[in-house]
Amino acid sequence: MKFICYPKCTTCKKAQSWLNEKGCDYEIRDIKTQNPSYDELKDWYQKSGLPLKRFFNTSGLLYKSMELKDKLPEMSEDEQLKLLATDGMLVKRPILINGDSVAVGFKEKEWEEAIK
Repeated sequence: MKFICYPKCTTCKKAQSWLNEKGCDYEIRDIKTQNPSYDELKDWYQKSGLPLKRFFNTSGLLYKSMELKDKLPEMSEDEQLKLLATDGMLVKRPILINGDSVAVGFKEKEWEEAIK
């Protein structure tokens, strides 16, 4: 299981505590220092079944400063994935990858499904 997070993020800390309470064995990765690649993001997106917009950190400063709310609808999925791969701070976190299960953002119900 992979746990992709930003160590300073309170939601990520909450998710990590939750994983620890569940006794999960996982590999941790800092999204800022080890930005997900285009191929990783594409794979996670396809496995997640979620809309691509869910992979964007819409509350982040970078997202807002780049005015992506207005630009994303005009961009292709490929362009969006390439943009996400440029900076980990654009990516919604935390992300939990367990085989073919991918959970983006911390929602206990979704994470319960992902750790099964």
